[in-house]
Parts: sequence; structure tokens; C-alpha cells
Amino acid sequence: MRTWGPLTAVCLGTFMLLLDVTIVVVALPDMARALDASLSDLQWVIDGYALALAALLLGVGAAADVLGRRRTQVAGTVVFALASLGCGLASNAEVLVAARAVQGLGAAAMFATTLPLLGAAYQGRRRSTALGVWGAVSGGAAALGPIVGGLLTAGPGWRWIFFVNLPVSVVSVWLTLRVVPESKGPAARRVDWAGTVTFALFAGALTYAGVRASTVGWTSARTGVTLAVAALALLAFVVVERRAAHPLLDLRLLRKPAFTGVLLGAIGYNAAAFGVIPYFSIWLQTVLGMSPVRGSLVLLPLAATAFVVAAVGGRLLHGVSARYVIGIGLLLIGAGCLATAVLDAGSSWTAVIPGLTLAGIGTGLVSPGLAGAALAAVPHENAGMAGGAVNAFRQLGYALGVAGFGTVLTSRMQDAIGHDAAHTAAGGGAAALRGTVSGHDVREAFAAGLNGASLTAGAVGLAAGLAVLLMVRTKSAPVAGQTPSAPAGRAAEKQLQG
Repeated sequence: MRTWGPLTAVCLGTFMLLLDVTIVVVALPDMARALDASLSDLQWVIDGYALALAALLLGVGAAADVLGRRRTQVAGTVVFALASLGCGLASNAEVLVAARAVQGLGAAAMFATTLPLLGAAYQGRRRSTALGVWGAVSGGAAALGPIVGGLLTAGPGWRWIFFVNLPVSVVSVWLTLRVVPESKGPAARRVDWAGTVTFALFAGALTYAGVRASTVGWTSARTGVTLAVAALALLAFVVVERRAAHPLLDLRLLRKPAFTGVLLGAIGYNAAAFGVIPYFSIWLQTVLGMSPVRGSLVLLPLAATAFVVAAVGGRLLHGVSARYVIGIGLLLIGAGCLATAVLDAGSSWTAVIPGLTLAGIGTGLVSPGLAGAALAAVPHENAGMAGGAVNAFRQLGYALGVAGFGTVLTSRMQDAIGHDAAHTAAGGGAAALRGTVSGHDVREAFAAGLNGASLTAGAVGLAAGLAVLLMVRTKSAPVAGQTPSAPAGRAAEKQLQG
């Protein structure tokens, strides 16, 4: 227990928080029925968590360096557990969304401290082993989310996707307090609260604009005002970061094309690979009439292929530059999204399997290599910042993808069945339209909407892949399973140590 106890404790928390990014996907139709939730409510159930995790990750990580990483990890787990209880007991959509945002706060505290805690607990070969196990757990959690969510939703009910976090959190806190050593960052480190607030405001306003645009339109005054707020917040963030003694993100790093390319790849990766999945889940259950378990199994090719490719890709691709691995992986994800845009009113679940499988291959290539590419693109003293930025931008990409692709989905649907019916069907209420809109029209409209969303996701994936291939030209970025070269290895060590 003393040898591998810290790894067990850290991986338990990591698995739980990353599982909750995708575990709600299959439960969305049941949530909509139980809470009378709208499409925008369902989008915020997903985005409230991902957005809080993305917006607060860097700031909370800096605070943990000052306050103590183990203390922050435990506090984050307690907050996560209490918020999970609030999610499970939610009586309406507003309470559920608010509790999900608080969950994201707790998850940010947990996620930001994982690598530094492992770095304090292990040295040498054991550290490499611990990092490898942590990477496998991180990759498997998001992939297993829909499957676990489907089983729980079909069994004790959707509320148990949150209640199950309670006993896991208790074990995680107990283990952390018992076997994980405390550690802190450099004594001179200060928390960039102004940067944290302005980045959170920018990310929140941008995502809110995307969610609301599906209802009020991109050209409405409300959307324009929200986008203006996002732009002003981004400008304020830039000003703050240029003046901060200890910035969340050293903007000089963005002058490095390789690092900027990796960040663009991170945003595009999570958006393209996962942003349309919630709407596929709603289509499978409410339009095709599948159960939560069967609906989750349809998504298995994406998860299973990604897991297998990530597991064996390191050996097969030994010596291949991460630029090509990540870039080609993103192109495959984009191609996979395009391959799912083949639906019509008579399509069944089998129509999306080839595209999901192709996207899964790309996902297995991209996910393990992103962090290594970011570390190799910056000086080793900026490794912790680079690793945190990649994780934050991945979650931001997911939040923006869910919001943006949802807008595309409903705009294509309302061309066929009207605004109100489109939002009802997209929000999981296809059954409520019986008698007012024919089943054939709903199936045709939903298929058109999914095709539009998938085409947009495909374009995002292809653009991100091209950006990586053109911009990321580092020589030392390792891919999964490879031994890092000296510069990247020192960077990884620095990230682990915080």
C-alpha cells in the first residue's frame, strides 16, 4: 500500500472526474423527461461541468502550489462529492446545472493536482510507471463514461450516475489522507486571480453565446452582446497576463508556432471527437427507440477503438514525430465525423458505425500524444503551465463543440419542422410531437440536423489536423509508449514536480 497507494488514490480521483465528463451523455433523454428540461438545459448539464473544469484548472493549480496540493486535492474531492449529491437530488434543471458547475470546480482542484502529487510520491522508474498508469486511466475514463452511464440509467436510474460518486469519493479522500504526501510549489509563487476571473468570463460568455444562439439566432442583439462581453474579457485577460508576475499562461509561449498548434489541436480534438456524441445519444434513444444500454453500446466502437489504438500505438509508432501522429489522428477524426453525415429518415444505428470507428482510430492516436507535444514545444521551466493549458483547452473545446454543434443541429432541423418542434425533438422530446409532427418528418429532420453537425465537426477536425501538421515542428515530442527524449523528459519531470 505504501508503494502504490498514492498512485491508487490519485488514479481513483482522476478516473471519477473524467468519467463524469461523458457519463451524462446517455442519460440526457431520461433527465429531460424527469426534469422537463429543454435543449439548452441539457447542453448546460454537459457544458456547466466541462466549462468550470476548463476555466478554473490553471487558477486552481496555482492556488494548490501555495496552499498545498494534497489539501487542495482533498478539498476538491469533498466539493465534488457534495455537488454530486446535489446533482442526484436535483428537483429541476436549474439546480442540476448549478450543481454540475460546482462539480466542475471540485474536479478542477482534483485534476490540477494529480501530476504534481505523483511527482512528489515517486522517483525514477517508478515515476515513469506511475505516469503510464495514470495516462491509461485518464484515457479509459472518458471512453467508459457512456457505457457506465447507460448501465446505471437503465438500472437504478439516471440519478445514480451522480450518487455512485459518493462512496468512491470517501475512499479517495481516505486513501489520499493516509498515503499521499503533501507538497507545495515554489515559495515565491502567487495566484493570478485576475487572470483566472477574466479567462473564466471569456470562456463562459463564449459558450453561453453558442448555447443561446440555437434559440435566439447568431444575428440577434442578445448573441451580439454576449460575444462582445467575451471579446472584452479576452482583451482583459491578455492585458492582465502581460502584466502579471506569475501569469496563468505566459503569452510569449504563443509566439511559438508549435505550442499554439498544439493548443489548436487540443480544442479541435475534443470538439470534433466528442461534441456531437450527446446528440447521437438523443437520436438513438428518442428517435430510434433504443434503451440507454443499447444506445451506449452503439458508441462503443469509438471508445473501444480509441483504447486499443492508444494501447498499441506507442510500440508501432516508435520514433515517429508526434506532429504526424497527432496531425494524422485529427485528420482521421475529421474524416470519421464526415463519414457519419450519411443519415436519412430510414437510417438505423449501423449507419454511424464506420464513422465512429474511424474517429476512434484518430482519437487513439491523438489523446496520448498531445501532452508530450506541448511539453516538447516549450522550455522545460514552462512545462507545468503547458500541460495545464492543454488540459484546459481540451475541456474548453468540448464545451464549445457541444454548444456550437447543437446550434447547427437545431438550425437544420427547424428548416424542416419549425423552430419549436426542432428544439423539442433535439432536447429529447420527440415522443411529445406525436400527433402534431409525423414520425417520418421528425426522423428526417433529426437526420438532417445530425448530418449538419457532423459535417461541421468534420471540418473542425480537419482544420485542427492541418494546423498541427503545419505548425508543430518540434523534434522531441514523444508519442504514447515511447521513451521521451532528453528535452521532453526534463519537461515531463518539471510538470510532475509542478
